[in-house]
Amino acid sequence: MRLLETVASHAYGAPAKQLARETGLPLPTTYHLLRTLVHEGYLHRDKGLFFLGDAAERLARCGAQQKRRSMVADTLAHWRDSIGVPVYYAMYRDGEIEVMCVSASRQAPAVEEWADFRETGHAHAIGQCLLSQLDEEARRDHLARYPVRPLTPYTVRDDDALLRRLARTRRMEPTVERQEYAVGTVCAAIPLTVGATAATMAISLPAHQADRLLPAARRLQTEIGRHLGSLTLSISI
Repeated sequence: MRLLETVASHAYGAPAKQLARETGLPLPTTYHLLRTLVHEGYLHRDKGLFFLGDAAERLARCGAQQKRRSMVADTLAHWRDSIGVPVYYAMYRDGEIEVMCVSASRQAPAVEEWADFRETGHAHAIGQCLLSQLDEEARRDHLARYPVRPLTPYTVRDDDALLRRLARTRRMEPTVERQEYAVGTVCAAIPLTVGATAATMAISLPAHQADRLLPAARRLQTEIGRHLGSLTLSISI
């Protein structure tokens, strides 16, 4: 690792002897490690100089991606504790609803995924919020693959009823769902735009705390607005 770090500090490459001197490693050991790292793709050699290889660059990209994911998780945990609700982050990618991160605690438990979130987007606030950000053709394509089906007595009854509801959704307004996915639970989702990708941050509460739902959603929306610049990069994962 010291050898890799030392090579990384030389944008224009460095010879083996210089690397041995800077790392404090014996020259024979340095040569042995350099050969191994070149063989594994972590370094490459050109005219006697060593540079980072493709494998090292992939490792760096993975590290940066993990750091972004960690930032999102930390941000959601902060909002969970400060607002007192579980917080969800989801995206619509390649025709699918993907819940990317959930931050919950014993005091703020998440909704149990008793029916696959990808297949039941019509019934929960996350899915409704994501579908509301799509054009009508994309909505109909999604419903052709995952048609509306009743999950509770409160679930929207058919595709047309859902499409009418989505068409009435006002831009940047929270999407609210009351016991449509799970009896005893209410949810709200805030629309986000990550490049050309539909995304959302959402919260849930027990139905007996329904009066907290919209104030908590508005507070989350305010927090998102304050941190949108840094979040936009981080949530593009």
